[in-house]
Amino acid sequence: MTRSSSKLRINLQPAFVLHQYAYRETSRLLDVFSRDHGRVTLYARGVQRPGSQIRSVLLGFQPLLLSWFGGGDLKTLHAAQWQPGLPQLSGLPLLCGFYMNELLQRLCPKEEANPALFTAYFSAIQALGKLGTDQRAVEPILRLFERQLLDSLGYGIDWQRIARSDQPLNLRERYEFEYGVGLVPSQSATACPATLILAFAAGDFTDGNVLPWAKMWMRQSIAAVLGDSVLHTRQLLIDLQKL
Repeated sequence: MTRSSSKLRINLQPAFVLHQYAYRETSRLLDVFSRDHGRVTLYARGVQRPGSQIRSVLLGFQPLLLSWFGGGDLKTLHAAQWQPGLPQLSGLPLLCGFYMNELLQRLCPKEEANPALFTAYFSAIQALGKLGTDQRAVEPILRLFERQLLDSLGYGIDWQRIARSDQPLNLRERYEFEYGVGLVPSQSATACPATLILAFAAGDFTDGNVLPWAKMWMRQSIAAVLGDSVLHTRQLLIDLQKL
């Protein structure tokens, strides 16, 4: 192998499969989120064949070690190893996993490394896999991941300080959230107490009043980034809640 070609080969890269598509008769295209190379598209040649050893390894929401080669937009999958330890998601946690995957696909640019976001995604999948019968516990997991996603992509704000200022939030005051601006002091009845904002900043959801605010802030922020695009999995979750 020449020196130039060796640079195009990636070995044993921690990754998750976000989505996969049938390609031709015996192959698949994989949308992969990797730790050190961000989102990449991989051509998995021949994995649809009955004798393929890789086919059963390419599971969603399971940590993998993937090896690939190629220098263009479409890389070729060379090997895949499953890393045990996470239970398979099912029910509502599975739908939440699909929602997170869609966010990554819509918002993350191709081939831009984001190890911090990879760690946040891994932690969220682990948390979803540990949920018991209390399905309401998915809310804190999703809100925290959404905030980490926005922060890592440069769309976040400082949740501990007043907008356009170095001044910390006053615990006796209330604040309005303005996307692209931050937290603005307000006497409006629709403003949020600083104590709840700081709890969200710390990832503390023990006070149930934090979650409705956090959900509204994250929904506004993500909608602003997506523009007119619609998240299909979010609409599905809303429809299920109505049922």
